Amino acid sequence: MASPHPGGGISIRTMSPAELGLALDWAAAEGWNPGLGDGACFRAADPDGFLMLHEGDAPAGSISLVRYGEAFGFLGLFIVRPDRRGQGIGRRLWEAGLARLPGGTVGLDGVVEQQAAYARAGFVLAHRNVRFAGTPRPSGPPDPRVVPVDAALLPAVLACDRRFFPAPREAFLRCWLGGGRGARALVADGAVAGYGVVRACRNGHKVGPLFAPDADAASALLAGLVAGLPGPVALDVPEPNGAAVRLAETLGLSPVFETARMYRGAAPELPLAETFGITTFELG
Repeated sequence: MASPHPGGGISIRTMSPAELGLALDWAAAEGWNPGLGDGACFRAADPDGFLMLHEGDAPAGSISLVRYGEAFGFLGLFIVRPDRRGQGIGRRLWEAGLARLPGGTVGLDGVVEQQAAYARAGFVLAHRNVRFAGTPRPSGPPDPRVVPVDAALLPAVLACDRRFFPAPREAFLRCWLGGGRGARALVADGAVAGYGVVRACRNGHKVGPLFAPDADAASALLAGLVAGLPGPVALDVPEPNGAAVRLAETLGLSPVFETARMYRGAAPELPLAETFGITTFELG
């Protein structure tokens, strides 16, 4: 019988770009529908934050813990290859991931079947996120306040983002706001009041983030982002924002998936009432 891990024992090491691509393929197979260009921006956030467990030369499982400074990190891409589940690989990955930030706050978006295990590991529920998806109903004429994010507007968008995330993430955002994605800002009285990004995915498109002061502004941003795109479009909505849930339903989107936003350590205080779509389940 052939060895399940030819060439040696178990090792855990930082992913190469190709291995991150493999982990995203695994995520797609799990139904997470990652973006087509996500890998480069994920690595821009923290190139050392993505770990692959190998059995000999064969990749068998992945995890990420992206550090945003010394005090906050986000865990994601926790996947064991289906044929290697139940072999203790997940625990090894889990311990290796959390070892990257032993004293800070760690967030994650946990799928339903893993939420009890995360709770036993010290993660506390903050809120649910619900993915709404479908082909958006046509909206009214474009809002002149919604404009593309260009180099001149980028510093103001980066400053706007600081209200919505627990730590600076400029390297990630500089990639996320470019690279063929659609990024729009809502400019009111000469200031950026909100912004959003849409990106092509394995199936359709996702909007994330979508930050706006109110539902009307979020609706205007969303219309500018998805105008002319073929469906389906997905939007990951924090459930405490009832206006965001109603906006998704008004546009004809339906719930298709959910996660639990959980934190180990002090949960950050974020403006969920102005968060109409989170950035990504993998990086927060």
